[in-house]
Amino acid sequence: MQNGIIILDFGSQYNQLIGRRVREMEVYSEIIPFNTPLSEILEKKPVGIILSGGPSSVNSAEAHLIEKEILESGIPILGICYGMQLIAHLLGGKVSKGVKGEYGKSQLNIEKSNALLDGVSQNSTVWMSHFDEIESIPEGFEISGRSGVIAAMANSEKNIFALQFHPEVSHTEEGGKMLENFVFNICKAEKNWKLTNYIEKTVAEIKEKVGTSKVILGLSGGVDSSVAAVLIHKAIGDQLQCIFVDTGLLRLDEGAKVMENYGDFFNLKIDKVEAGERFLKKLEGISDPEEKRKIIGGEFVAVFDEESKKFKDAKFLAQGTIYPDVIESQSVKGPSAVIKSHHNVGGLPEEMNLDLLEPLRELFKDEVRKVGEELGIPHHLVHRHPFPGPGLGIRILGAVDAEKVEILQKADDIFIEELYAHDLYEKVSQAFVVLLPVKSVGVMGDERTYEYTAVVRSANTIDFMTATWSRLPYEFLDLISSRIINEVRGINRVCYDISSKPPATIEWE
Repeated sequence: MQNGIIILDFGSQYNQLIGRRVREMEVYSEIIPFNTPLSEILEKKPVGIILSGGPSSVNSAEAHLIEKEILESGIPILGICYGMQLIAHLLGGKVSKGVKGEYGKSQLNIEKSNALLDGVSQNSTVWMSHFDEIESIPEGFEISGRSGVIAAMANSEKNIFALQFHPEVSHTEEGGKMLENFVFNICKAEKNWKLTNYIEKTVAEIKEKVGTSKVILGLSGGVDSSVAAVLIHKAIGDQLQCIFVDTGLLRLDEGAKVMENYGDFFNLKIDKVEAGERFLKKLEGISDPEEKRKIIGGEFVAVFDEESKKFKDAKFLAQGTIYPDVIESQSVKGPSAVIKSHHNVGGLPEEMNLDLLEPLRELFKDEVRKVGEELGIPHHLVHRHPFPGPGLGIRILGAVDAEKVEILQKADDIFIEELYAHDLYEKVSQAFVVLLPVKSVGVMGDERTYEYTAVVRSANTIDFMTATWSRLPYEFLDLISSRIINEVRGINRVCYDISSKPPATIEWE
């Protein structure tokens, strides 16, 4: 990377959003761990550095600190939330524990404008998320704005700016303007990030790296692996061999659809492995969600390894790794907490002795979708909702068996079918049905029933870091409930999940 913006990750749930906001301006951004040495940062030749927010306190013994030299490097700096407190702490100001903290919407009052706040209204709504606050600012800084606490400060001479609120979230009314001011007016960044150029560059790089060798790729039918497959196929054609493992935990008729969409339409070479019985046998009697995830991930690796040995002349293993996966794997060493095992199946065995090929590892999800459409993948395929690697295994709460899988597949298919039919599918971010290990009494006709409960889940989000439940029309929910109960044998009660993230997660397991 050169002439881009570096974002130092202190564990904020919004750090990926900062990166995306910069890339939306057609400027390259890269998120790296907070403890990256200055020497490594300088090698990337950034035009600016953003210090993200984070859950730590600068006064804690375990505080996440940076080399003070980064602030003295002459590279323009923007500190956000914890990043602002860190600047104050390292440069001689004072950060103290707040009386009650400040979370959610607040009012910013600009007292002294500067290059960061140029063109921003004197009063506007901003989004706060902090407990500590700045008691006194460092020498050479000026207070730019308040919200009851010091909300903005700057040392314009040294090009160091700081905000206590989050300009990257949509709740901050003029946050986009502030970020644009930093990127273009302060850092003088050039627009150097265009996805059409990315495709041409990546195709050329794949050709050069692979040469005449063979590549194998685990195709799941999801957006990431599908776009990776089509992009690599564009570069090397039939040198690419895809392996599609049908775990028996996929959506209704997913196996046939993958073969039709990518085998027939894009002429990809696909080796399909029917492994449903094998996965269900391994999952028999297992209820713990983490154990289910590990079993499914481990079995996937074993099946893929066995199947890949059929292609002895392969030199490369291609994966649909995208940038958030890279960031999350880096964050394991840093401040970010693990909520649950990552939904992507990974960890292929080292003894495969293949070189990795990851053409999407620099892209965010929305960028992957744009690349997919540029490559000619139909809109409805690249805009599919996320589907977890463990599949329906974590949407069936409790033990998994063939009967429950069939029940859930049918119920979920009805929900998705009606979302499309009512032009709602792309108006929500992720939608699915969960099957509970709970039976209840019902009446169908004149007969008593004792069957499972299904939960319909639909969430709206920008970045999947936070989410709200979808306000689907009552008439639509009534239709879904009626169809599932009437058409899916084994379900006699349907509930709607109205939990937001946080405190809930989008998936139930």
